[in-house]
Amino acid sequence: MEKLNFIKNGVSRLPPGFRFQPTDEELVFQYLKCKIFSCPLPASIIPEVNVCKYDPWDLPGGCDEHERHFFSSKEAKYRNSNRMSRTTKCGYWKATGSDKRISSSSCNGIVGIRKTLVFYQGKSPNGSRTNWILHEYRLVNVETSPCNSTQNYGNEIGDWLLCRLSTRKRNLEYGSTSTKNKNNNATPNSRLMFDFMMVNNKTCSSTSSSCSSSSNNNIEVSSNLKDHEQDYADHF
Repeated sequence: MEKLNFIKNGVSRLPPGFRFQPTDEELVFQYLKCKIFSCPLPASIIPEVNVCKYDPWDLPGGCDEHERHFFSSKEAKYRNSNRMSRTTKCGYWKATGSDKRISSSSCNGIVGIRKTLVFYQGKSPNGSRTNWILHEYRLVNVETSPCNSTQNYGNEIGDWLLCRLSTRKRNLEYGSTSTKNKNNNATPNSRLMFDFMMVNNKTCSSTSSSCSSSSNNNIEVSSNLKDHEQDYADHF
């Protein structure tokens, strides 16, 4: 069978009408696992790029692509540590949320881990959050404890990880509409409440004998009127 190769000059190119939209399980066990164990890939569609050496807008791929995928090598931030360096020229990647476990019934003892990162422009820790999202997929061993049969993550497998880059588009129209509706819902209520209270006060003022619930307000108004009358008498 002829090997499918859709990478040209480090950029994935698909024929018109084709879309590369694999699931998390397919990315981990059909692509990343094959890449780590040097098995044939279903298709050569994912280029090799060190993602953390470039700003997200400088990574290869067209702007019209909703998602871009890359094989990235693991480069430790420090010589004696496995922690990766996620600092780029104009910012840095910051992990957010909790890691997601990706498992397959056909791969016992191996699971995938998906880590979500957000790109911040500027210097840490005072960078400004952007809409760039990066999902990192890794392979890890699963260790089962003999005491309580619980599964824990062991060491990571291989020197490669798979990255999926995307942008989160904010729906400004939806946001403005929801805010507008929220304000519209709040404003009529406040106006109705205000009008109701005004009408109620007027009604209670004209019929103070029948409005026992507004007696305090009537007493305060009447006392204020007496004070004004007294001030007027003292003045003359």
